[in-house]
Amino acid sequence: MRPIPRQSLPEQIAAHLREGIRRGRWSDPFPGVPQLAGELDVGRHTVRHALRILEDEGLLGGRGQGRSRGITTAGAAAASQRPLRVNILRHDARLTDNPQTSMVLIDIMHSLEAAGHQVSYLKKSQIELKHDVARLTRHLAETPADAWVVECGSHPLLEWCASQPTPCFALYGSTGDLPLARTGPDAVLAYGVATRQLIALGHRRIVSIVREGFRKPTPGGCELAFLEELRAHGIPTGVYNLPDWEETPEGFNRLMESLFKTTPPTALIIDEICWFLAALAFLVRRGICVPKQVSLVSGDCEPMLDTCHPQFAHMRWDNRLIVRRVVRWVDAVRKGRTDRKTINIPAEFIPGGSIGPVFYLQPSRD
Repeated sequence: MRPIPRQSLPEQIAAHLREGIRRGRWSDPFPGVPQLAGELDVGRHTVRHALRILEDEGLLGGRGQGRSRGITTAGAAAASQRPLRVNILRHDARLTDNPQTSMVLIDIMHSLEAAGHQVSYLKKSQIELKHDVARLTRHLAETPADAWVVECGSHPLLEWCASQPTPCFALYGSTGDLPLARTGPDAVLAYGVATRQLIALGHRRIVSIVREGFRKPTPGGCELAFLEELRAHGIPTGVYNLPDWEETPEGFNRLMESLFKTTPPTALIIDEICWFLAALAFLVRRGICVPKQVSLVSGDCEPMLDTCHPQFAHMRWDNRLIVRRVVRWVDAVRKGRTDRKTINIPAEFIPGGSIGPVFYLQPSRD
């Protein structure tokens, strides 16, 4: 049996530095001998020998006496082609929660894998960890990754991500002024158009049902557009229009029971398809007709709503642009470029047969 060749210490150091160059750890100029010797806890002679190995390979180039070495074109090319480990933190692991978002995540995974990256979901979702920022950040920190994609992250979670050396992309979520790249639908104008159309049809008791992250600590952009449109038409606003509720099937049912018990809304705008379908089921049980007795708008971009006849009123945007944005961001990370741009995808309101003139229901006697 042929003996396994053993690497000398300079060769081991060269291998470590080579991998660092490939992974884009260092930019130009390359760290000097004293810094590397201190970081790696080896002698300067060993570091000089390792650097000469990398120079012979063409990854590093000398710049003259007393000047730091630089990463060559070949070294930069090696870094720009390295595969990344990309971890995706989902909001909810259930495919039934939001099928359209799940398909976007699947398309992102397939596109990144086609580009040579290693992509995986983190074991626990934000729902499973009960939105506990301490648990979520520990989960992220304990899972090796070169880049994170966080779906629908809260502002405190994304604030922590922005403070970490691992690059993070906010897929939807509340970034505010955080230095993070972000994409998602820009439905602010679409929400304003939908609200105006409902008001033009005589509706004054309009309720928008969204997750807590879009209500607290302050309403999101779409929610503000909705409330401002109501106020612009002289309609007082309050918790009735943007109610609090527990994000469970039981909590949603309690919300609907409460809404239709005293002052039933004449129109509902429901942000996600899973809760939109739950609202439909509730209305069917109560014998409440859409749109004769209550108008219904989905804030989601769900192709199956286009297959209904007449189709439901809903928002629409191009999810392919969202996938493309994430893929380009990962490519920038691979090449060592900083990309913290927010690029949102414009949405439009699609009127449908689920909205109509106002009809005031009698309060429930249950």
